[in-house]
Amino acid sequence: MQQIDIAEALSQSTLGAELTPDECTALAAVMDVEPVPAGEILVHEGEERRTLFVLAGGRLNVCKEVNGQEETVYQMRVGECAGTRAFIDGSPRKADLCTGTDSVVLTLEPAAFEGLIETQPRLVYKIMRAIFRITHSNLMRVNLESAELRNYMLKSGGRY
Repeated sequence: MQQIDIAEALSQSTLGAELTPDECTALAAVMDVEPVPAGEILVHEGEERRTLFVLAGGRLNVCKEVNGQEETVYQMRVGECAGTRAFIDGSPRKADLCTGTDSVVLTLEPAAFEGLIETQPRLVYKIMRAIFRITHSNLMRVNLESAELRNYMLKSGGRY
């Protein structure tokens, strides 16, 4: 697997959208790179792993078991994050993260992140704001999909 510049990958991600190059470098210093082969499960539903994931390359799918079958409910794009809720509050994972191809994932552990509070408080603030923005965006996407499904089921909204 190829070498990856963590700071550069962060600068292109939703997590690093408003970070300066120096802040990306500081955050990159406390992150790890995890290569994940195709077909592997990075994290299982119900697992208590608090790691925040940033997809740096490849394809990562959010999967749920539906009627005994593993179904992809969302396909992440490079630069997107997964695990914001578990990272913040430590709650168990609500879905599996599965690779569709050989992938590279950046990982951030809560303890490493919290270690930045004393030395990089502004960076910590920006990351927390980014996590809120990511979570809000996900909620808005799910609400839109729910409304579209409701319109389809009720044959309303003029498109069905």
